Amino acid sequence: MSEIINNREAAQGLSESETKRLSTLIEGKSKPTQHAQEAPGHPVHTFILENREIEKLIQTRLLPHLQQFQEDDGADNRYKLIEDHNLLLDVDKHYARKEQLLFPYLEKCGITGPSVNMWRLDDFIRDAIKAAKRNLTRYDGDKKAMLRELNEIVEQLRSMIYREEQILLPMAMEHLTEDEWLKIARESDVIGFCLIDHVEAWTPPRDRMDEKSFADGFINLGTGVLSVQQLELLLNHLPVDLTFIDHNDIVRYFSHGKERIFTRTKAVIGRTVQNCHPPKSAHVVEALLDDFKSGKKDSEDFWIKFRDKYVYVRYFAVRDDNNTYMGTLEFTQNIDPIQAIQGEKRILS
Repeated sequence: MSEIINNREAAQGLSESETKRLSTLIEGKSKPTQHAQEAPGHPVHTFILENREIEKLIQTRLLPHLQQFQEDDGADNRYKLIEDHNLLLDVDKHYARKEQLLFPYLEKCGITGPSVNMWRLDDFIRDAIKAAKRNLTRYDGDKKAMLRELNEIVEQLRSMIYREEQILLPMAMEHLTEDEWLKIARESDVIGFCLIDHVEAWTPPRDRMDEKSFADGFINLGTGVLSVQQLELLLNHLPVDLTFIDHNDIVRYFSHGKERIFTRTKAVIGRTVQNCHPPKSAHVVEALLDDFKSGKKDSEDFWIKFRDKYVYVRYFAVRDDNNTYMGTLEFTQNIDPIQAIQGEKRILS
C-alpha cells in the first residue's frame, strides 16, 4: 500500500497539450453527451453504470463495515470486509475494458497518457484490494494500520471514478467515432462487466454498417490453394492460440478458437505489442523482441499454471528466406491433456 500512496501523484504525468485538454474537461466545458449517458449498452453508459455500482458498494457495505470494524475488530467484522473486497475485485473487469478496448482507440488519436498513467493507477488499485484482503485474512491486531489501508482504497476508487467521468470519458467522446464505440460495445462481453449482470445490446440508429469481406478470395500458399474462409477456419480449429506481431512490433493477427487461454480482443489489432501489456512488464516483452531482431535468439519457451490449465507458451522469430526478421509468432497451448496421456492409442486396432 505504501508504494501505491507514494507513486500515486508521480503516475499522473501528462504532456503539456494533454494537461491543457484535461484542464478544459475538468472545468466542465466538455463532458460525455447526454445521448451517450442515456443510451443503454453504449460503453460510456456502461462505464458510468458500473461506477454507480462501485459507489453503492462503498456506501452501503464497505463504509458501514469499516465503522463496525473500528468499534470491534473481531473475526465477524473482518469477514464482512473480506467479502466486500471479494466484490471489489470485480473492478478488474471495468479497468480491463478501459485498457484493452478504449485505450487503443485513444492511442490512434495520438492520446497516449491514459495507456501509461491511468493503467498504472488501475494496477495500484487492483494490488491494493488484493493486499487488503490478504492483510484482513492474516490480521495481526494493528487496527490503526488496517483502517488506514482500507480508507486509502476507498479514496483511490472514488478518485478513479472522478478521473474517468470528468477526464477520460469526455476525452473519448470528443475523439471516438460512433463506429469505434460500436466495436467497443460488441467486444465488451469478451472481458465482462463489473458488479452488473447484464448489458443491453446497443444499436445506434443507422441504415446499415458496411463491412469489408474477403470470403470470396483465394490464397496460393505454395503447397496448396485455400479460400480466405477455409484458411480462417483451419487456423481457428487448431487446438492452440496463435498471435502474430510484425517486424514493427504491431499486432497483426490472432486466431480465434473456441476456448482461448488468454483473452484477446480485436482492439489489439494495429496496436504495438508493448502497449498491450501492463507498463510494469513491457520491458520483458521489449527484451525478447530485441533478441529476436538481433538474431541472438530464434525462440523462447515458458510454461505456467493458469487457472485450471498448465499452459505452454512459445515464441518464434519469423524470418524469410534471406533470414530477414519479419515478426514474432506466439504459440500458446494447454498441455494438461497431453501430460495426461499414457500408453498407446492407435488409429487401427
